[in-house]
Amino acid sequence: MVNPDDPSMSPATGSDQRIWGIWTWPNFITLVRLSCLPVFLWLLLGRDDRAAAAWILLALGATDWVDGWVARRFNQVSEFGKMFDPTADRLLFIVGLLAIMIDGSAPLWFCLLVFVREVLFGGTVAILTLFYKMERFDVTYLGKWATFLLMGVFPAFVMSASGIRFHEFFAAAAWIAGPIGLALSYYTAWQYIPTIRANLRRSR
Repeated sequence: MVNPDDPSMSPATGSDQRIWGIWTWPNFITLVRLSCLPVFLWLLLGRDDRAAAAWILLALGATDWVDGWVARRFNQVSEFGKMFDPTADRLLFIVGLLAIMIDGSAPLWFCLLVFVREVLFGGTVAILTLFYKMERFDVTYLGKWATFLLMGVFPAFVMSASGIRFHEFFAAAAWIAGPIGLALSYYTAWQYIPTIRANLRRSR
């Protein structure tokens, strides 16, 4: 995922920026990941193939870092990519979460707690960044762990409801990692509040 606060990811300037613009490999990778969302929805809600849907969801979570790495490695950071990548990630997460809630393959209370945190905190940060020009901030180490755990928990819940062999293993993994990831996500949201306040003051 592109981190706009990382100095190593400052966008290319001059002719480089004009050449790359929107048409960069990182943006293409993000687009490919986003195009997998309808496939996931079709497998989960259309064909009721929870195992295949879980693998798609796991792959989407596991490749979250690829577009950002390519952008840094090959100097293809773009202003469009800075917005497109996190927007696509948030869309994948929220739509995927809603689909899992409809399917019933994960506990509703758990999904709702994750959804509330994502919409309230993530939405607030997006609004402050876009409309109040708040400076972006780095994700903390614990925040990265929370995201990592939750990206694995939901595929595990879906897999545990698929009835495949060893589905009990996936259920156990989800119930072990799920509460930890959920607690970390709320804790880190609270940790970000002083940073958000400071960045808002600087933006005025």
